[in-house]
Amino acid sequence: MHTWHCAQAAEFRFPGGPTSQPRRAFRIRTDTATLQMAITRRRYQDISQHELTVEPLEYYRRFLKENCRPDGRELGEFRTTTVNIGSITTADGSALVKLGNTTVICGVKAELAAPAVDSANKGYIVPNVELPSLCAERFRSGPPGEEAQAASQFIADVIENSQMIVKEDLCIANGKLAWVLYCDIICLDYDGNLLDASVFALLAALKNVHLPLVTINEETGLSEVNLKQKNPLIIRKHPVATSFAIFDDTLLIVDPTAEEEDLATGTVTIVTDEEGRLCSVHKPGGSPLTGAKLQDCITRAITRHKEVKKLIDKVIKSITPK
Repeated sequence: MHTWHCAQAAEFRFPGGPTSQPRRAFRIRTDTATLQMAITRRRYQDISQHELTVEPLEYYRRFLKENCRPDGRELGEFRTTTVNIGSITTADGSALVKLGNTTVICGVKAELAAPAVDSANKGYIVPNVELPSLCAERFRSGPPGEEAQAASQFIADVIENSQMIVKEDLCIANGKLAWVLYCDIICLDYDGNLLDASVFALLAALKNVHLPLVTINEETGLSEVNLKQKNPLIIRKHPVATSFAIFDDTLLIVDPTAEEEDLATGTVTIVTDEEGRLCSVHKPGGSPLTGAKLQDCITRAITRHKEVKKLIDKVIKSITPK
């Protein structure tokens, strides 16, 4: 198993901040914005836990007015991002992603099946998101809840719209045999921004998949699997999700925590690929966004994509035999 931490945990920044250049974690930040945030945190240390519990929105507004958040992040700053590839040895591909406290694991299982009659040259991709009761008190055991179902549909839409995997690539023999990829995404610890972590974990897990060579014996008509000869799954595009929370109908913050999501007046998730192409915009109600605000979100998402893609490439390179 290989684990990489984003050395620029606090450096996933967008243009327009105190600096557009990433800073190493071991360097001391002495810029004006950082000093101002330190003063702000110090100023509000005397705010009681009672006030945070009784008036959490007002508590947050005090920080937002100073362009920072209670956890010390700037409004356009992401939490520490960690990815571990090959976490599940029994899966054909797997990855564990941590985005702050939010922890998501994705396992991919490949099976053989006959293609559908109306899609004789296509395979299948079946994503499923689970939110078990162990990941947060808000979730209950039993059948998938509304949030889990919505997340599963979102992942399915991202796969389809981005064309990260072309289903024709999963076909082995037209009308006879194709691959089915079951992508199980399980949240182990929920602290907001489930969609970003889920898309990241899915992409990293799929990059870890190697499928054995399968042929059909012309004499018997049976499939023959060569486990000694495996090829990596073909990934056509690399979608990355970037989520924003909307406060007071106008203020945008990236990578919201669970508490920030609850207090926000709306959320929006932007999915882009490596070419800067917009793959999906997911906005489940809430405050509307102006065209200018939406464009700002897209611009920030493109910047975020470069950082995530760089991290994945580094991990994949480290585990690729030389």
